[in-house]
Amino acid sequence: MKKYRIGLIGLGGMSHSHIRWMAEEGRFAIIAVSDVNEAALTEKGDLLGISPDKRYGDFVQLINDPDVDAVVSVTPNNVHADIVRACLQAGKPYLAEKPFTRVFEEAARLLELYEQQPVNGMVGYSYRYTPAFRYARELVREGKLGKVRSFAIQYLQDWGAVPNQTPYIWRFNKDITGTGTLGDLGSHMIDMARFLFGEFKELSAQMRTLVPERPDPATGQMVKIEVDDFVSFQARMSGDEVGIFQSSRNAIGSGNQHEVSIYGDGGTLHASTLNPDQIVWIREEAPGQLARSVINVPERCRVTQYGDFLSLLDGTASESLPGFMDGYRNQEIIDAVIRASEEKRTIVI
Repeated sequence: MKKYRIGLIGLGGMSHSHIRWMAEEGRFAIIAVSDVNEAALTEKGDLLGISPDKRYGDFVQLINDPDVDAVVSVTPNNVHADIVRACLQAGKPYLAEKPFTRVFEEAARLLELYEQQPVNGMVGYSYRYTPAFRYARELVREGKLGKVRSFAIQYLQDWGAVPNQTPYIWRFNKDITGTGTLGDLGSHMIDMARFLFGEFKELSAQMRTLVPERPDPATGQMVKIEVDDFVSFQARMSGDEVGIFQSSRNAIGSGNQHEVSIYGDGGTLHASTLNPDQIVWIREEAPGQLARSVINVPERCRVTQYGDFLSLLDGTASESLPGFMDGYRNQEIIDAVIRASEEKRTIVI
């Protein structure tokens, strides 16, 4: 089977995981790298055995390299739109990190270009590949829960909590990120709701900055934080399911806690990253008699993100693969959450 030659953009901490995931699939060869940091280019270039002429300071040159079959982008938010735009212009397939863009206006401009010249692309909503979430989707779609009435999704982390003394980093810089917790963690919650239930119809929201200042590690001076580190919203989905969403970087004890609870006429389903290989199903076996089952996820639900990227490149992509329009719709909902919070009203999508 064909082995794809990959150009990797962004050589920071997250690139280690992407390099490992590509290696595990066995059909990717990283042949070019790009980063604005020359030291990172040298270090990763040497580690991966990349020839000097395939180490690019300018990602556009990498994207336009005829030897590169597809692009993997692992960068901060402020260059997401420019990288996707360059891939569309070059006709180069890509896997780009979330959030899709920094702000919705960037996504709207990309849509205009995409409609003129569509290119196969994938957005890194990685939790679509958590086995428990995939099995939950299967059970919902097969009607095993009956009519779904409501749901709750939360994504909690603790690295920003006050006792951790987290300094000011790029994730707190609005010019780079656009939003804080909303774009970083909330984009996964939004994608999970769309993955499970379909499109958003309306929502209301609250965004807060719980820790207003953080120390600059270079100067020691306190820097004002202009992005959210807590967000909550409630929404109505296309099937009239109603859901509540919560995300925070300040939840002590929640290292990486992304979970969903689904409430249907046929029972309640819980799925979580804390137990990715099992789901909990609570249902009524007889009038007034509840049964709680812990169910192992079947093997068919064990699909990897890079396995799906291979299917995209092979021309056999599944309907569950998060493509360009999933990224665009996600950014549209992020924008609606921001407006709902700022204007203190319900936004109809």
